[in-house]
Amino acid sequence: MQLSAYTKEFGKNLNIAYPVMLGQLGHVMVGLVDNLMIGRLGAAPLAAVSLGNALVFIAMSLGIGFSFAITPLIAETDGANDVEGGRSYFHHGLILCTLNGLFLFIILLIAKPLLYYLDQPPEVVDLAIPYLNIVALSMLPLMAFQAFKQFADGLSQTRYAMYATLLANVVNLIFNYILIYGIWIFPRLELEGAAWGTLISRFFMLWFVWEILRRKSKFAEYFKWSKKEMLKWSIFKRLLSLGFPTALQMLFEVAIFTGTIILAGNLGTNPQAANQIALNLASMTFMIAVGLGVTATIRVGNQVGLKKYRELRRIGISIFLLVFLIEAVFALLFILLKDILPTFYIDNAEVISLAAQLLVIAALFQLSDGIQVVILGALRGLQDVKIPTVFCFIAYWNIGFPVSFYYGQPERLGSMGIWLGLLAGLTASAIMLYFRFNYLSRKLIRTKEAKLNT
Repeated sequence: MQLSAYTKEFGKNLNIAYPVMLGQLGHVMVGLVDNLMIGRLGAAPLAAVSLGNALVFIAMSLGIGFSFAITPLIAETDGANDVEGGRSYFHHGLILCTLNGLFLFIILLIAKPLLYYLDQPPEVVDLAIPYLNIVALSMLPLMAFQAFKQFADGLSQTRYAMYATLLANVVNLIFNYILIYGIWIFPRLELEGAAWGTLISRFFMLWFVWEILRRKSKFAEYFKWSKKEMLKWSIFKRLLSLGFPTALQMLFEVAIFTGTIILAGNLGTNPQAANQIALNLASMTFMIAVGLGVTATIRVGNQVGLKKYRELRRIGISIFLLVFLIEAVFALLFILLKDILPTFYIDNAEVISLAAQLLVIAALFQLSDGIQVVILGALRGLQDVKIPTVFCFIAYWNIGFPVSFYYGQPERLGSMGIWLGLLAGLTASAIMLYFRFNYLSRKLIRTKEAKLNT
């Protein structure tokens, strides 16, 4: 097949992906705004936010991963023009995500005492606890929002969640400012003010996406809530069978990055700072891969519904090629600007030198990371999640982390060793997942053609 068969899909892929990318940027900005404003209060409040958010981030990864089950099912029904089936998946998914939000809220409250056993300064923990109490409650609107977002994504309507996320950032900024510092008639709540700002913005985000979707004609049939419509365990079971492994995938990845942060911390302050700079820069480019991963889920899921398996394979490969080319550009920039980019974060010469070394590995690392995230999205569109979850566990924890642990010791390669482990794990994941997609897509084509020939 000619290269143009793949490149001609680039425009459509990016059109679906860019709102997701901007939405992901919006989520990052919430944390950035909180850190910038709280940082003015002192080191202890800033450390408390980081500590509280460590638990929140793990909970969010599980919840958001679980919600990903909705998108491929909606995309399949959309491809098959099955509105009734899509409506059923949407309603059942909304119920499950809301219950999941309640579950995560309770888990975070139960997990609070763990903060006292993480060898953190007592004053930091004392500040983190009330912050966590409020932010934990925001799991309820956030998970409900995710249900609406994944539903709209499944219909290839990715921009509405982007609007909601970006406007929620404005709301968060306003309430953070007036509640942290006590502006006008509002009390000065400091750290708790930031938590209330997050909670209010997430309720706003949920209200906005619900309001905008229900008013659009494309979604009208899906918002018909009939008393006759019975809840079916078979639908819940299918959502759970897709959502639970996906949540585990995200947990495995979050856990290995958390593990590398701990390893870097054992090397000292400067290596830890360099590690954080490199991770932050890599996370910026990662948002592109996330957007294209969602695109892969949507477009592959559509072709599953249409039973056009040759198109499915062609579209999937076109997205893999696109993410590789984009990440390659960023990789080149990382190498060329490795001595300049860290200076935007810090003026410590040792940290800048260490970060520059890590950015060379990060350049290669993001190629593997981008490809594996997009292939995971394509496999999710095929509703294949169990085997990929096993692959991710093997790649991250049987290959990546042991390499990081062994070579990340100060007497060996230190920070460079840690990042070589990440590179090894993510590359192994990308290779195994590609073979999985190649096998399944070819199998679907062969099976269909065999039926047509009989």
